[in-house]
Amino acid sequence: MQSDYSLIEQTGFLVLLALPIACISWTITHEDLFKEFRDYFVSKSKRSKSIVAEKFYYVFTCEYCLSHYVTIFFLILTNYHFLLQDWRGYLVAGFSLVWIANIYMSLYGMLRVGLKREKVEVEIKEEELEDSYTENNSVKSKE
Repeated sequence: MQSDYSLIEQTGFLVLLALPIACISWTITHEDLFKEFRDYFVSKSKRSKSIVAEKFYYVFTCEYCLSHYVTIFFLILTNYHFLLQDWRGYLVAGFSLVWIANIYMSLYGMLRVGLKREKVEVEIKEEELEDSYTENNSVKSKE
């Protein structure tokens, strides 16, 4: 059974729906807003005696793992199917959304690393210029 939407429309929904999944997963697992919770979950995961408890806490520290659960939430919320209208459409949609969301998070992660590297390089150059300026001024004052 085919969906009521064309393949292009379904693909558009896939690409757009993966954005909030990626955003939520990344924010919870990387940003300072949830740092205390994440630190708590990391310590609980490492100290858990039960493998089930360890994995439960680990989910909140791994963007890939968390994206599966966020995807399930969005599938229920939106009733989104991909390619097929029955349970198989949910399955295909779920794995497709996780895959696209993780591509977004990988690209965002690479972008952030690049921006941080550029910022550090600028700070180093500013320090070198400042040191050079200070040396020139101290040499001129001695003359």
